[in-house]
Amino acid sequence: MVDKNIYIVQGEITTVVGAIKRNSRWNNHTSLDEEQDPLLNSFGHLKEILNNIRELSDVEPNLFMRPFLEVVRSEDTTGPITGLALTSVNKFLSYGLIDANHEAAAEAIENMADAVTHARFVGTDPASDEVVLMKILQVLRTLLLTPVGAHLTNESVCEIMQSCFRICFEMRLSELLRKSAEHTLVDMVQLLFSRLPQFKEEAKSYVGTNMKKLKMRAGGMSESSKWKKQKRSPRPPRHMVQSPSDPGGSSTLSNNLSGGVPFIEQGFSNSSLATSDSAGSSISSPTATDSGLDAGSKATSREDLSDLEQSIPSASSSCTVTSLPGSESGSSHKQSEGGQVKVAQAASVDSIPEVVDDKDSVPDHSDATSVHDMDYVNPRGVRFTQSTQRDGVALIPYGLPCLRELFRFLISLTNPHDRHNTDAMIQMGLQLLTVALESTYVVNYQSLLVLVKDELCRHLFQLLSVERMNLFASSMRVCFLLFESMREHLKFQLEMYLKKLMDIITSENTKMPYEMKEMGLEALVQLWRIPSFVTELYINYDCDFYCSNLFEDLTKLLSKNAFPVSGQLYTTHLLSLEALLTVIDSIEGHCQSKVVNNSTQQNQSDTLLADEEGSTSNGTDLTTGITLRLPHCSPKKPPRFSTCLPESLELLEIRTKKKLLITGTEQFNQKPRKGVQFLQEKGLLSDPLDTKQVAQWLRENPRLDKKMIGEYISDRKNMELLDSFVNTFTFQGLRIDEALRLYLEAFRLPGEAPVIQRLLETFTDNWHKVNGSPFMTNDAGFALAYAVIMLNTDQHNHNVRKQNIPMTVEQFKKNLKGVNGNKDFDQDMLEDIYNAIKSEEIVMPDEQTGLVKENYVWSVLLHRGATPEGLFLHLPPGSYDHDLFTMTWGPTIAALSYVFDKSLDENIIQKAITGFRKCAMIAAHYGCSDVFDNLIISLCKFTTLASESVENLPTVFGSNNKAQTAAKTVFDLAHKHGNILREGWKNIMESMLQLFRAQLLPKAMVEMEDFVEPNGKISLQREEMPSNRGESAVLSFINWLTPSGAEQSGLRGPTTENQEAKQAAILCIKQCDPEKLITESKFLQLESLQELMKALISVSPDEETYDEEDAAFCLEMLLRIVLENRDRVSCVWQTVRDHLYHLCVHATESCFLVERAVVGLLRLAIRLLRREEISSQVLLSLRLLLMMKPHVLSRITREIAYGLHELLKTNAANIHCTDDWYTLFSLLECIGAGVKPRASFQLTSSSADNETGAQSDSELSSHHSNEVSLDRGYTSDSEVYTDHSKARIPRSTTDVDVSSSGWLVVGKVDLETSKPTPVNSKALLNHPLVNQYSLTLGQDLGQHDTKSLIKCVETLSFIVRDAAHVTPDNFELCVRTIRVFVEASLNGGYRNHDKKKNHKYESKSRMRKKPVGRERDIGGSTRRGGSRVSSQRPSRSHSDDEEDEGVPASYHTVSLQVSQDLLDLMHTLHTRAASIYSSWAEEQRHLEASGKKIEADSQTLWTSCWCPLLQGIAWLCCDARRQVRMQALTYLQRALLVHDLQTLDAAEWESCFNKVLFPLLTKLLDNISPADVGGMEETRMRACTLLSKVFLQHLSPLLSLPTFAALWLTILDFMDKYMHAGSSDLLLEAIPESLKNMLLVMDTAGIFRSSDSRTGYSDLWEITWERIVCFLPNLREELFKQTVPVQSASTAEHNCTRSIIRLFCLVGPDLSSPAPAAKSLPLAPSSTSPARSPLSPSQPPLILQPLASPLQVGIPSMPLPIILNPALIEATSPVPLLPGHKPVSSPTDEFQ
Repeated sequence: MVDKNIYIVQGEITTVVGAIKRNSRWNNHTSLDEEQDPLLNSFGHLKEILNNIRELSDVEPNLFMRPFLEVVRSEDTTGPITGLALTSVNKFLSYGLIDANHEAAAEAIENMADAVTHARFVGTDPASDEVVLMKILQVLRTLLLTPVGAHLTNESVCEIMQSCFRICFEMRLSELLRKSAEHTLVDMVQLLFSRLPQFKEEAKSYVGTNMKKLKMRAGGMSESSKWKKQKRSPRPPRHMVQSPSDPGGSSTLSNNLSGGVPFIEQGFSNSSLATSDSAGSSISSPTATDSGLDAGSKATSREDLSDLEQSIPSASSSCTVTSLPGSESGSSHKQSEGGQVKVAQAASVDSIPEVVDDKDSVPDHSDATSVHDMDYVNPRGVRFTQSTQRDGVALIPYGLPCLRELFRFLISLTNPHDRHNTDAMIQMGLQLLTVALESTYVVNYQSLLVLVKDELCRHLFQLLSVERMNLFASSMRVCFLLFESMREHLKFQLEMYLKKLMDIITSENTKMPYEMKEMGLEALVQLWRIPSFVTELYINYDCDFYCSNLFEDLTKLLSKNAFPVSGQLYTTHLLSLEALLTVIDSIEGHCQSKVVNNSTQQNQSDTLLADEEGSTSNGTDLTTGITLRLPHCSPKKPPRFSTCLPESLELLEIRTKKKLLITGTEQFNQKPRKGVQFLQEKGLLSDPLDTKQVAQWLRENPRLDKKMIGEYISDRKNMELLDSFVNTFTFQGLRIDEALRLYLEAFRLPGEAPVIQRLLETFTDNWHKVNGSPFMTNDAGFALAYAVIMLNTDQHNHNVRKQNIPMTVEQFKKNLKGVNGNKDFDQDMLEDIYNAIKSEEIVMPDEQTGLVKENYVWSVLLHRGATPEGLFLHLPPGSYDHDLFTMTWGPTIAALSYVFDKSLDENIIQKAITGFRKCAMIAAHYGCSDVFDNLIISLCKFTTLASESVENLPTVFGSNNKAQTAAKTVFDLAHKHGNILREGWKNIMESMLQLFRAQLLPKAMVEMEDFVEPNGKISLQREEMPSNRGESAVLSFINWLTPSGAEQSGLRGPTTENQEAKQAAILCIKQCDPEKLITESKFLQLESLQELMKALISVSPDEETYDEEDAAFCLEMLLRIVLENRDRVSCVWQTVRDHLYHLCVHATESCFLVERAVVGLLRLAIRLLRREEISSQVLLSLRLLLMMKPHVLSRITREIAYGLHELLKTNAANIHCTDDWYTLFSLLECIGAGVKPRASFQLTSSSADNETGAQSDSELSSHHSNEVSLDRGYTSDSEVYTDHSKARIPRSTTDVDVSSSGWLVVGKVDLETSKPTPVNSKALLNHPLVNQYSLTLGQDLGQHDTKSLIKCVETLSFIVRDAAHVTPDNFELCVRTIRVFVEASLNGGYRNHDKKKNHKYESKSRMRKKPVGRERDIGGSTRRGGSRVSSQRPSRSHSDDEEDEGVPASYHTVSLQVSQDLLDLMHTLHTRAASIYSSWAEEQRHLEASGKKIEADSQTLWTSCWCPLLQGIAWLCCDARRQVRMQALTYLQRALLVHDLQTLDAAEWESCFNKVLFPLLTKLLDNISPADVGGMEETRMRACTLLSKVFLQHLSPLLSLPTFAALWLTILDFMDKYMHAGSSDLLLEAIPESLKNMLLVMDTAGIFRSSDSRTGYSDLWEITWERIVCFLPNLREELFKQTVPVQSASTAEHNCTRSIIRLFCLVGPDLSSPAPAAKSLPLAPSSTSPARSPLSPSQPPLILQPLASPLQVGIPSMPLPIILNPALIEATSPVPLLPGHKPVSSPTDEFQ
């Protein structure tokens, strides 16, 4: 079967042939002869061939293409025919009839390209001609873009492009055609550059050869634009010199390029390409930085290694390359479609490049960056000779050369200074460059990079100043592409670009269109978005001594630009913000990924750092961990850094140094010496001056004024510096004019001749030396240098040129005849010098303007780029984020705040909020609390919470969406990142307080625990507003209708909008979840927590705006936070304690806040006591309550009582120390019984009156009180509660005098508990002591609250009844407290025991009425400056259920219950005491613990337990309520006769009489219950009976007492009194009975018997009867039936006296010194271990004055003194004792 393709070709032949025939017939009216017409003839041949084959591939493509191409080439064919032939060619290409793998394909393609680019036809009319041109374009496009296009040679590609450009730029053609050409070019450029990665840099002479043929020119590249001439490249450190024998031929090349390009004309010119044949041009070695490698450096990447394998010789070697690199690389090219290209091997030797031996003459370093005059540049510095190409050589497919030529051409199109380049051409050039750069990375191709660095950047920057928007926009686009991919090679170009952008953005020029600024900003934002770009700016510019602070300046500019001056937000403002946010976004992204990927990132950075230090030769490892295009970092790092990734600290040092350098530079530019001196002072230049260092600084600092450098180095004083300065240049290998050019560009040559001479002499000496003295003498060099300067002036100075005709080369040579040591210089060299100076002026700095200046600045820039300074570091993403953030956060937050404030657009508001959140996240990540605080403070302002008045807040906040957004953000950020909040807490807490005032907080937050309220909660807010919680609409509606609601809103009531707004506000706050701040505070870092607590304390309203509820709310939040942080409460306890101390102790009157503070303290204690580490401190802090002013404390006793109950119930087991128990029991006593707190706890009156602010706790303790200064704010707990057991007893007058200073002196008083008690300073001199012989403790009991007392008794009962809670630490305290409660509850608490005041309790409710009234008065005043009505909180005055004068019956029952409970408690303790003590003693024996030893003997038990308890029970026997009395007596009897007590010895029993029974009997003689006479009789009778029972039961031990007689007489004395005490017969009958019993028993026991006496009876017998006779005269007769002589009264008196004297003989020595005896009294009991007997036996009894006394009820006063035990006298005497013989007139208190 015949190949279908053959039919296609045959069909096309028919079409074209038919057209040709028709055309000729139309013209000549004759039919053509196929034989004669060459075109038809060739078609005929082709037909025959096609008829004889089966496959089209059997013939060469050239064969079936030739006839068609001949038609295209023929000048005689008309447009339509040429068009048809072109269509056929296009079809063959697009149908793929030419097999790319066919060996002849390349030739066919080459022919086709040649024919189509040289197409000729006879023009008819313009429209038809354009159709043909359109077809030409189509064929060219298809040719290049199909797979076979890969066979095109470099020349063909260039010709194709040239043809398209010609059509594109021919303005006479229609726009449609030109646009089509433009699109075709775009496609072609895209294809060519997308194939770039398949080409290699060809280090081959081949390139050089082709370059000559590929010069493309646009409309006109004219010589007139100066800058297009050969330019000097920036010199690398190692410059090479060209010997005079090798002239720089390359400079002549550009001359061939002048002249216009022929456009398509009617007759179409034949020479569409101008070829230049200049040969022998030398290729120079580029600078090291350009190529990325030194000529001989080791390879640093695998690609380079593969290049080396092609055995390219290095510059120094001299050998011939044997391989054919050109063909090799050609054959290995992959096509874009993937097919292989086969190329016939070349046979010709001519094509093999030779390496010329260049040992002697090193190639001239001609301009590496000048495009027009350069052949291809080999990065390895190899120079090749050119070989000419002959016809027989194989066609090499196109590669890098044509791309480079195309690239160069496109760049030349963009030159705005070339007058041939129209706007359209520049635009086209930019468009195609954009396509080229978008299609590939040019950066790896040195030959292209050279073009980018110099010309492309130069043109682009020039285009930035044009006013045409399209050019401006296009050039910015190209700039972006360049800097995105190649910024590491364009460090200074990028700096220049950004500076230009900044100028555009900040330009004040009114002519500049707004859109330009907008575009400039957009370009900036786009750059900003490049990953790591901003970081690279920072490290490469801000951290470089001699670059601008680009990042800092741009950030400032953007921030400033985000603030609209007019207040109107435009796109520019938002773009600026966007740029700032881009930085924040990227940093935040890195932080996020670090958080997510912390460990891996860590490992990678470790590897990175390790590699950095370890690897020097292999840079590829560096990039393994992080994917980025790091430059091969090991060998290259900027000299200012110690590593490739310097530490932030190092950067900080560099930046500090940079600031100093800039200051020094500014000073140098005014006065050089001053600048140098400044830098020496700052340590940046050494002192004394190191000339080399200074010279180096002068050379490398571009900010220095060149004129000043000239002045400074030319100064006579600095001759040495001048030498060093000249030595910094590398003149080796440079011709003298080139070296001079370099030298003179470094400073401004001064005008004075001697100075110039000095500068030039130093220069020539150096140049001559380093170049091996090429001239006869140094002077010859000097003369030549001077001549060069003169020539420069002559050629280029306008003033000189006006007067003279410029010098010719002959004149120049003539002037220098014989100067070289009487010989001539090399004439060729002089000619070269002349030409070099003529073509390019040596530019003196500071002289130029316009283009010359621009050229100079640009050459300096390129030169700097070639030095190590031009190194640009690429960084891994996320490096130095912290440093960047530190610099950007301020401007960014300011801009965000502004935009958030001013904008109304929801999207922009959201963007701002996102920005805030991201800043917060970064701040949190890096722990920048200052940033976070700033952010929170800014956001708090936008919530309007702090600024709005409370009344309007719900409405305003509820209707302001922005405020709500801000609030949600604030709370959300605080929840998320509270850890780093510091100052910001205050603002958040102020907002919370406002929300509280406006009643917008959730209910749970405004409720607080309470001990007294039945439901355990109390609301902190006023109750009178039912609608404040957003309940049902009905309720709020009713509220609105009611008058109170109307008053509250001040108008007719809240509108529906207001209601809705309030609901919205409440909902928003609910979403904010403010409570979470408290509950989550346990996760805060300690520092943040402390700040939060400080904030809460400081936000508490001050004196002016004082508002109880607000303060209570803050306090409540504080307490909740403490409770949430139980685990680390020890860290914050001090703060809280001080705050509570301030609130409680300094309160002058009871109020809601004080009550809350007290309840709060107790709540804390209840929760915290379980924590070992803090429990003791917490318990110590409870002493705050005892320091409160008594009248304040008395108002909140109930809360404390309930709280203490809770505390002990939950935590009794956690209290282990006596001190702590002491605190608790003291509290119980104060609260339950109204005991005045100890002096050690009280603020003294003098200091309280002084208003000294917070009293330090140590002022309150009695010891170091004198030394304590009053100006301390607060003290720690440990300072405060010094050991209270160390109180001292005043021993001397001076001690006592202290009292007058307002300090309290505490005596060692209470023997049972060894604790201090308050001492009334008036009574100090009398040394009042707690009286053991009294039934009361002598406590000064104030009024107490019954409910508190009941609760306290319940608490006490809880402790006592659980044996585990009674410990050696608290036992005695427990006993004591019970006794205090007994005293308080006596008579149901109605009677005060303070005899001094002599008044009875009023009804308690009446007492409480006054404070209630007062509180109401205070409550009535307005609060918060009248803005809020008083809360009128129902005051809780605890006046016992607010009862009136009449006390309800229930009260009696309750108080009765209390007394009974107490009795029961005392009895329980009494009975269990022995077993408790023995178990303790046992325990201690096992533990062998140190500390005070616990004795379980009877003596200990008696002193510390039994005796006090019996006294307590006895005291209740004196209760006015009969029921209590009777019960107490029963208990007392049971207690005294209990088995355990039998172990007591005589002394203890004696003290039982003295301390319990006698005081009881004395007290019962009082008229205790006037209403219940009968009851009292019975009580007295039972008491007497008890007395006699106890006496008889323990008679035997008592007999051993030396004081037995006194004891017995006292008993008789009581019998006497009781006989006369009653009004009924009860006692009259009972007492004689008891007495009889006792006497009979004693008699039976033989106590009255005495063998010594004459009667057989002892003295005791006599005395006994003498005493009994006084009240029962007939008893003796009754009992002993003996006659008793009746005596007269006087005789009886006489007998009595006698017996007294006798008794004295019995009991002690004569009473000669009564005063000392009295003095010794108080000291007797003060020994710590109780004495066996309370009084030593030697102590004399005391005599009472025979005065009437309340003891002698109902009988006449006794004329005789009564003898009593001295201790007993003190206990019961209503009369003063007799110190000496003087009666004391002022009676002391009975119970002190």
